[in-house]
Amino acid sequence: MPARAAKGFTLVELIIGITVFSIIMMVIIGLIGPQSRLSVEPIWQVRASELAQSLMSEINARAFDDSLANSNSGKRCNESASCTPSGSLGPDPGEDRVRFDDIDDYHGLNESGATILSAQGLPVLYNGESLYTGFSVAVQVYYDDNEDGVNDDAGGSGTVIGNVKRIVITVTTPGGEAITFSSYRWNV
Repeated sequence: MPARAAKGFTLVELIIGITVFSIIMMVIIGLIGPQSRLSVEPIWQVRASELAQSLMSEINARAFDDSLANSNSGKRCNESASCTPSGSLGPDPGEDRVRFDDIDDYHGLNESGATILSAQGLPVLYNGESLYTGFSVAVQVYYDDNEDGVNDDAGGSGTVIGNVKRIVITVTTPGGEAITFSSYRWNV
């Protein structure tokens, strides 16, 4: 009887096959890995936009200045109304976000992750977890009467009072991208 040829792979062939397969997989993973990060960035950008728009709406719903918060006098800053000087912008003593009553109370607001709260002071949750894990938000409010995007506080004197405030919200995504949103508010 003739000898039958053995069928199968030799050990050398198996090792070469595994090596070639490993090299191909490394190339594929090297190409797909960075793409997966890029695919989540648009989701972060949309969330950042939603967060900024929500916060901007909350801020713009407040009075222009603390001295005008409970007044319907029609007075404007620098027109017989004693408004907040630039060096005193920020929350009044004892105020927290739920009690903010004018837009400059938001100056200096910094929140991140689970400390990002809704207008009611409640955590923003989705399935029991913070919707903004890894995000941070910072707010600046300053006088900018000539609307050039630059703080009008001449030399940092802290004494400027104007009729236009610029609101700047910077949201930083978990990927480290800082996205800036801004708006003007006039005392009219």
